Order: sequence, then structure tokens, then C-alpha cells
Amino acid sequence: MPKAVNVRVTTMDAELEFAIQPSTTGKQLFDQVVKTIGLREVWYFGLQYMDGKGYHTWLKLDKKVSSQDVKKENPLQFKFRAKFFPEDVSEELIQDITQKLFFLQVKEGILSDEVYCPPETAVLLASYSVQAKFADYTKEVHRPGYLLSERLLPHRVLEQHKLSREQWEERIQVWHEEHGGMLKEDAMLEYLKIAQDLEMYGVNYFDIKNKKGTELWLGVDALGLNIYEKDDKLTPKIGFPWSEIRNISFNDKKFIIKPIDKKSPDFVFYAPRLRINKRILQLCMGNHELYMRRRKPDTIEVQQMKAQAREEKQQKQMERAQLENEKKKREAIEKEKEQMEHEKKELMMRLYQYEEQTKKAEKELQEQLQRAMMLDQERRRAEEEAIRLESERQAALVAKEELAREAENQKKSQEQLAAELAEHTAKIAALEEAKRRKEEEASTWQLKAMEAQDDLIKTKEELNTVMTPLPMLPPPPPMYDNMDDNSDSEENTSTHSADLQMEGINDHRNEEDRLTEAEKNERVQNQLKALTSELAQARDESKNTQNDLLHSENIRAGRDKYKTLRQIRQGNTKQRIDEFEAL
Repeated sequence: MPKAVNVRVTTMDAELEFAIQPSTTGKQLFDQVVKTIGLREVWYFGLQYMDGKGYHTWLKLDKKVSSQDVKKENPLQFKFRAKFFPEDVSEELIQDITQKLFFLQVKEGILSDEVYCPPETAVLLASYSVQAKFADYTKEVHRPGYLLSERLLPHRVLEQHKLSREQWEERIQVWHEEHGGMLKEDAMLEYLKIAQDLEMYGVNYFDIKNKKGTELWLGVDALGLNIYEKDDKLTPKIGFPWSEIRNISFNDKKFIIKPIDKKSPDFVFYAPRLRINKRILQLCMGNHELYMRRRKPDTIEVQQMKAQAREEKQQKQMERAQLENEKKKREAIEKEKEQMEHEKKELMMRLYQYEEQTKKAEKELQEQLQRAMMLDQERRRAEEEAIRLESERQAALVAKEELAREAENQKKSQEQLAAELAEHTAKIAALEEAKRRKEEEASTWQLKAMEAQDDLIKTKEELNTVMTPLPMLPPPPPMYDNMDDNSDSEENTSTHSADLQMEGINDHRNEEDRLTEAEKNERVQNQLKALTSELAQARDESKNTQNDLLHSENIRAGRDKYKTLRQIRQGNTKQRIDEFEAL
């Protein structure tokens, strides 16, 4: 039995290992990969490898893996990558896994600066990638420093601004907060909707020359072929939509494109190597096929996939709504619980205060009782003294009367009797004065005793009020918890050709009427304006790259990706081919 071959396939977020037979074809390996990751939108993707000469090449599906010039390693290394890009991600990408793979690949292209992205857009995109990873911003969970270890911005952008990593985090965090309530899948789609408007998004660039020998770039993308000057990959100068091309072919290094307009000459250019022409032809055929597919009614398979995706999205939305509902209920219960805890603490504090007041009132009551007893004793003493004084006064009166009688009976001398009489009179007056004072003192003590008695009654009433039982707290609520790419021989002079059919398609130039996401979406437009203004203060203009200058010039001229597309496709095909030859 033939020995199995070990293969490692690296997707954008995983590593897969397989053991294949020497007879295994590229398609069999490809099918095994897409089945493993659950991908059905297979037409965008391919398996990429490095050949024996160090060139990145796409695995041919109709040939055996072992017959292709894959670099000899154990295991054999492949990358699962998007080979073709959609025109409009929001209209074409169906599965969440497809969106995720595109999101990760486009993000990597932007961070590595393979796709130029202006600073303000880079920061906004970073905030969407943070939402896609961390979900909603929560102050308690996302503490300062939660983004410091994340790779979020191109190195070029970091170098061009005088901002620390902490300051970058603060800015991205502010925009992260703006995306509250957005699902991770929606954040990835929003990222792609903005990224697809970047000039270099989804473009494969190839070194070519025209008949004059002028070095140029050929850009192949989902919408057609574009020609760029050597120092500007952002702004194409001439464009040919797929709907204008009927045949593409090459012989050796010469590449020939035949327009549908038979009055136009052939569009001819030269590549430095035969290998490049093979790759160009493959990409043209694949992109043209997808261009046609988009402009025809969906196949039954795609209709089923879209229906399933809609159902899954509705289910997710329902689950999300239910979760939000439960979350709100839980928050309301937590809030009510906190309120009740707060009220409980207040009641406990009031109870403590009442207990303290009760203790104080009881103490005052005891003191007042003691004072009342003392006052009562003083009153009794005053009454006894008054009785004694009254008794003495009566005795004095009796003595006075006795003396008077004796005066009469004994007929004492007038002077002696007058003296004794005066003495007794004075004594009587003194006793009467003492009695009056004692009576006043007894009255005073009596008033004080009555006041004390009133205070005692009031204190008892207050005490009864304080000691009235508190109402019971309510119980807490319940918790809701075909071509040989590997041959680069210059002796290979055979011609490779492909006819591009255009029958049965609708609205083949609708891409020229497109608007960027920033033009369609006022929110994105305002966010980009705010970021541009904010970053301008920290910008170091001396570190601007060629692409920065080209982008700024396009902005000043009011150009964007789709306005430029309309401009470079103006005139008939012959005029544009003549323009290309004149470059």
C-alpha cells in the first residue's frame, strides 16, 4: 500500500492536518478542507503553496497533489486563502464562516500594509475588529490596557503619529463603545463594507509592459482589468470591465485580450515571465466567471444557502433579543435588589437610631423619676416644717392671750407688760414671716413636682411611640438566573486561450454607479471626519509615504474608488486601448 503523505493546511484562524494518498487530487484535498471547516461558498477560495523556486502558486484541483511542485517538507504546507473577492460583501457573502475568513484575510492585508488604508479609516476599522473579538465594551471587564497586546493598526500609521500605545488605545476604545449592541458577525461585515472601498482591496497586481516597453502595473480584480502607472497603485489610469472582453490568451510572454467591440484592436501587453501570464489567465477566467454569476439569477444551491442563512440570522436575532430581554430583567432585579438593600440599610439605621433614642429616653425617665422623688421629699419636708411653725404660732397666740389675762389679773406694771407684749408681738411677727416663706417654698416645690410629672407622662408617650413594631420588609424578588504553473521554460511557445461568454447577464455595468460606504452611511462619514480631525493634531507630515500623498491628492480632487472607475472607463474600447499604447 502506498505510503500516506502528511499535509498541513493553514487557514486564517486554524491549522488542519491530513494524511493523503499519492493519488489524491487537489480537488479531493480542497473538498476535505472545506468540509472540515463547514464552508459552502467554495468558489472564492483556493489552496496556495510555495513551489520549489520560492514562488507562491495556487494548487491545481484537477491534478494530483504529489505531481505538483510543492516545496518538499514534512508535512507539505498549504495556505487556505481567498483567491477571488466579491464585489459587494453585504450582497454576496452568505455564511458567517465565509465572512470571518474574508475579514481575517483583509485585516491581515491592511495591517501588513499590502492594502493601503488611510489612518482615520484604519482606526475605525480597528474599533470594528475589537468589537468582533471582545463584543460590547464593558468598563468593569475591559480595563485600561486591554488592547495593548492587540495588533490593531498598520506600523506605518503608528509611526506617523506622535501617540503612545495607551493614547491609541483610548481612541480605539472610544469608538469601540460606539458599537455597543452589535453582534460579532455584524462587526466583521461592517469592517468589510468599509474595507472594500479601499483602492487596493481585492486587486492582484502584475508587472507588465506595453508595446513601447513602458513599465506598468496590471490590476486584476472582481470588476475587470485596470492599468496603473508604476509609481501609483492607488489610481488606475485605464479600465476594461469584464463585459467588454470576449477572449483572453497568451503565447510565451505575450498576453492578448480581444474586446467584444471587433472594431477595436487587441489589447496586448508583455509579462516578464511565462509563469505570470499563466496566473493572469487563471485569475481572469475565475473573476469573469464570478462576474457573470453575480449578474444572473441565483442557482438553486445559492438560493437554499441564502434562505438557510436568513433563517439562522433570524434565529440569532431572536436569541439575541431573548438574551437582551433576560439581561434587562436581570438588571432590573439586581437594581431592585440593590434598592431593597439600600432601604434595608436605611431601616436598620433608623432602627438603631430609635433604639438609641429609646435608651436615652429611658435614662431621662429614670433621672426624672429620681428628681420627682427628691422633689416630693422636699415638698413633704416643707409641709412638715409649715405644720411645726403653725403649731408654734398657735402656742405663741395662746401664750399671748395668757399673758394678757395675767396682765389683767395680776395688774402688772404697764412698762413690764408692754415690754413682754412687745417681745411676744415681735416673736409672733417673725414666726408669721417664717411661715410665709415656708409656704412659698412648698408652693415652688409643688410646681416643680407637677412639671416633672408632665415630663414623665410625655417621655412615656414618646417611648411607647418608638417601641411600636416596624413594618415587615417585603421578601426579595426571585432571581432569574489546466495549465502547468510550475513550468517557466521559455521554450514553451504553446498558446493558451479562453473565451469569455457574456450572454444572459443583466445590468453588467452597475458597479460604476456604486457609492462608498462613507457616502451611503452618514454615521460612518461623521466618524471618519471626526477621526481625521482628531489625528491631524498628532500627525507627523514628514513621515508621509508615497501612498499617503497619492491618497491625499485623490481626496483633494474629490476622487474615490468608484468615481475613478467611471472616469477610466469613459470612451469606447478602442480609445482606451490607444491610450494604453501611448503610456
